[in-house]
Amino acid sequence: MYRKEPIPSFLVTIGLVNATIGGLNDRTGLFSLGLATVGGAILWRWRLQQPTPQIPPPKSQIYLSAASSDVPTLKIPKRKRSI
Repeated sequence: MYRKEPIPSFLVTIGLVNATIGGLNDRTGLFSLGLATVGGAILWRWRLQQPTPQIPPPKSQIYLSAASSDVPTLKIPKRKRSI
């Protein structure tokens, strides 16, 4: 797991060391900092493992139906120009 996610694993290790030292020496500040670091690293790892939502590509819009390709073309006779 350390090779897969090195930063959160490092933060968990640092936090556990801080919490252990703070808990054994009655240092509540160091103990709470260690617990907060461990909690943040676990939250970070959990967020990394969440699947990202896939946004479907937009559908192409069809303005004319398939039957509209049979529309007849208009034939306009050419007019004679008078000079």
